[in-house]
Amino acid sequence: MDKNTNFIGVDISKDRFDTWDPVNKHRRFGNDTKGFEQFLLSIPASSWVVMEATACYYQKLVVYLYENGVAVSVVNPVVIKRYIQMKLRHNKTDKADAKMIREYASEQPLNRWVPQPAYIESCKLIYSSVMLYNKNKTMLKNKLHSLVSRGYTTGTLVRSLKRQIKSLEKEIHTLETELEQLVKEQESTTLTNLSSIHGIGKKTALLLIITTNGFRNFNNAGQLSAYFGLAPMERTSGSSIRGVSRISKKGNPDVRNHLFLCSFTACHKNPQCNKLYERIVARGKSKKLALIAVSNKLLKLAFAVAKSGIPYDPNYKGSFAQV
Repeated sequence: MDKNTNFIGVDISKDRFDTWDPVNKHRRFGNDTKGFEQFLLSIPASSWVVMEATACYYQKLVVYLYENGVAVSVVNPVVIKRYIQMKLRHNKTDKADAKMIREYASEQPLNRWVPQPAYIESCKLIYSSVMLYNKNKTMLKNKLHSLVSRGYTTGTLVRSLKRQIKSLEKEIHTLETELEQLVKEQESTTLTNLSSIHGIGKKTALLLIITTNGFRNFNNAGQLSAYFGLAPMERTSGSSIRGVSRISKKGNPDVRNHLFLCSFTACHKNPQCNKLYERIVARGKSKKLALIAVSNKLLKLAFAVAKSGIPYDPNYKGSFAQV
């Protein structure tokens, strides 16, 4: 990182974004193409723009800056919040936040933002819609079940609910088919290899590819486990605090749920997972804890398979046996 880098903190919202740097101090621009152009023309070539991942409002600006050759970083809002608390700052304004983001950038190491492939972005949008439709379908099914249990088996409302459920199921199938096709076009080998792991189904394999950019966003299996909140966290301090080790539950909960469901099958059909499960239970640990460990094992196996480029073989003595 060049010491002459001109860091610019950006606090962004739906309609505008506030910036702060030592030269121009505080400025405000519209969160639109005109505002982006004005901002770009006003900053020197050595600028490094840093912003929070605020909902979806930052996405157009970060893409615009990247496409115009500006160094840009996107920081987790929780990190900025903790940084502000550490500095004992109490003001909560757009100007103050932009200034603190700039201060954070000047003190901490940054990773330059790089856009994910277009197909990954498309897959994420499709998958989020599928999740929304499934949630709505569950709500409608619960409503229908409530009516039927009270004796309402016919009538306009019942027919309406059934039509809505059927329509959602059709849309979910259409989107899931499109999602699978997109992944197969780009990650056919990885999808096939992940599906070869005993316990991991096609839907889970698709989800892992989408959420990890084909596992390219991670250098080792430990990073992957920590990212999805499956890495155990130890809580000890001195002689008085001896907390029970638990997983952090950070990251995408849907990935954890899929892997946990996969762990039931893996305990019966996957020799490595079965040995792990039996060993943990034999030590007196709970079956749930053993299943969580199997979930983590499946994730590490998926990483090894994706990085090696070969199908899963439980008898292989290389990386599969070591994860």
